[in-house]
Amino acid sequence: MKTVDVRFFAAFREMTGTESVSLETAAETVEDIFQGCLSRFPGLFRPEATLVAVNDAMASWSTAVSDGDTVLFFPPVAGG
Repeated sequence: MKTVDVRFFAAFREMTGTESVSLETAAETVEDIFQGCLSRFPGLFRPEATLVAVNDAMASWSTAVSDGDTVLFFPPVAGG
């Protein structure tokens, strides 16, 4: 098991009702972390253009996570 901090931005923060959560998890990838969050926060969903970062560096959904990492989820931004 590892401890991973997860931070939610913009619409994700509204969907979860929190800015961040600390997870005890066996997750191996960013995708696994998000799937775990889906079960914890029923209103959460993943739009296609969602961006992720690990320890403040942009990452992919297949990026491995380690104990002590911080995973950030950014929903797509609409502009006009």
